Amino acid sequence: MAAVGAGGSTAAPGPGAVSAGALEPGTASAAHRRLKYISLAVLVVQNASLILSIRYARTLPGDRFFATTAVVMAEVLKGLTCLLLLFAQKRGNVKHLVLFLHEAVLVQYVDTLKLAVPSLIYTLQNNLQYVAISNLPAATFQVTYQLKILTTALFSVLMLNRSLSRLQWASLLLLFTGVAIVQAQQAGGGGPRPLDQNPGAGLAAVVASCLSSGFAGVYFEKILKGSSGSVWLRNLQLGLFGTALGLVGLWWAEGTAVATRGFFFGYTPAVWGVVLNQAFGGLLVAVVVKYADNILKGFATSLSIVLSTVASIRLFGFHVDPLFALGAGLVIGAVYLYSLPRGAAKAIASASASASGPCVHQQPPGQPPPPQLSSHRGDLITEPFLPKSVLVK
Repeated sequence: MAAVGAGGSTAAPGPGAVSAGALEPGTASAAHRRLKYISLAVLVVQNASLILSIRYARTLPGDRFFATTAVVMAEVLKGLTCLLLLFAQKRGNVKHLVLFLHEAVLVQYVDTLKLAVPSLIYTLQNNLQYVAISNLPAATFQVTYQLKILTTALFSVLMLNRSLSRLQWASLLLLFTGVAIVQAQQAGGGGPRPLDQNPGAGLAAVVASCLSSGFAGVYFEKILKGSSGSVWLRNLQLGLFGTALGLVGLWWAEGTAVATRGFFFGYTPAVWGVVLNQAFGGLLVAVVVKYADNILKGFATSLSIVLSTVASIRLFGFHVDPLFALGAGLVIGAVYLYSLPRGAAKAIASASASASGPCVHQQPPGQPPPPQLSSHRGDLITEPFLPKSVLVK
């Protein structure tokens, strides 16, 4: 790459000089690798820490906080954070920010109203997660919650007419089998169970949460495709609807108790940690997820299952028996297989076919090679691994 002078002209380097561009590929590659590793760490820690922190806060002795208030606080903090980020994008100009929000939120009210339905679904989903994690061990919830991959796939086929490869269908079957084994282990009484926990209610809540997650993700893709709004604007709009709908849910479910005991009843540093994780964790993932490819996202999900299981053993006395290990292993394998790009999936299928006999496909002369599928397509392959905060790519 030629150097750019102060006046904007370009000058080629001398014969003995090394241009700056000559170092860029290697430097850029190393930087990209570092960002991928950072992305992997962030995805793993955020996936595991949120579930573990909720489980820890909900099982502490003493007064139990109201889950509906935690959902509302997370939405408020997320909305305020996005507002500050938009303020920074406008270089601290309040007038420009107000005009921008007036145009984006009020003038283009149709786009804003489109977010009301998914915001309602996500508010319901967040409350269901508290119910599920309060009644299931963290490791069991983490494994069972991967059913969101199955629900997202099914809704994509039904609503977007997507097609899945044979390997993806097989991985979904493997995923369902693994979750069923884990739930059979849970129903069989694997390990000690507190008296105030109801595994049936926990399973119903996590299944409902997975259904809502799958539908909301596909709904977003269907109604917001081609939208020019930024990630921060969309999350601000979600936060506005989420706060309002969360307050309605709070009033309907626990209004009398909250009015009597107070909004922040039972809040401890652990509870605030949950709220901050839920508010900022998804936004942080929204920043780093663009550096993670499909395989890395699947690998992060698998690692988070392992991390949640190990931490549950140390923190909550969780007992891992062969049945749970088998089910969790099937889920981890299914997640990895499903996250493979289509090109890799075809390679695996070709390798399997070659085991039974040689099959050579030659390109006819004079015809161009078939186009390669990109691993960064915004399709079903990537959607199940994206956090709720990532709305617009």
